[in-house]
Amino acid sequence: MFAEFNWMDATSNSPIFLVLVLCSIVTLGIALERVYYFWKRRGDTDETLQRALKKIRSGALREASWACETSAHPMGPVAAEVFKHLHAARESLEERLQIALSKQKLLLERNLNVLGTMAAIAPLIGLLGTVWGIMRAFHDMAQTGSAAPSVVAAGVAEALTTTAAGLVVAVPALMLYNHFSRRMNVMLTVAENNSRSLRTALLEETANDQANAPQAAEGSSTPPGQKRDHGAVQGPRQPEPARTR
Repeated sequence: MFAEFNWMDATSNSPIFLVLVLCSIVTLGIALERVYYFWKRRGDTDETLQRALKKIRSGALREASWACETSAHPMGPVAAEVFKHLHAARESLEERLQIALSKQKLLLERNLNVLGTMAAIAPLIGLLGTVWGIMRAFHDMAQTGSAAPSVVAAGVAEALTTTAAGLVVAVPALMLYNHFSRRMNVMLTVAENNSRSLRTALLEETANDQANAPQAAEGSSTPPGQKRDHGAVQGPRQPEPARTR
């Protein structure tokens, strides 16, 4: 008798099962959107950092800034703030660095709360479907006055199907949430570390330029022994001889 029972027909009219189907669609859509977004924000941060440091040491700050700005990784926008406000105070630069990191965090964690919510509520919705199915089975038994398997089969099918559907939605949602959260933290940490490395290299390069400036000024002064035209002190003026009339 159970072999001839259609489980899908018994659960297709269940409101709890339909809610779980909607949750699965939302979870799948957000997962695909986040996968595509993180795939676009990937990048070789080590190669970008080395190229930017090489440009900084050679004095090409504009090219170093451009190398960071063209990076799709969160390191790009964060490092760009360092180049834009290089001559700002240390406290101001640190604050702008934290603001840039916060902006990138908001972009990376967008919609992740939905995945976490689905992972938390899907088992509860499945449990609600279990209770709903058992209540339906007892209701059918009360109406027919019989506990035959064919009477309670619809309620039991709804209870088991909604429980399984809740777990099917919750487990992948939880795995995806943990994966994206971990990847977001790694990307932000790499962006912060590389940006601070660039800031340190820029400060060192600026300090070296300031230290070399006085030496260059002394090297351009007049060598000793060479007569200067300006600023020379003149001797006493000789009196003119008397004129004879």
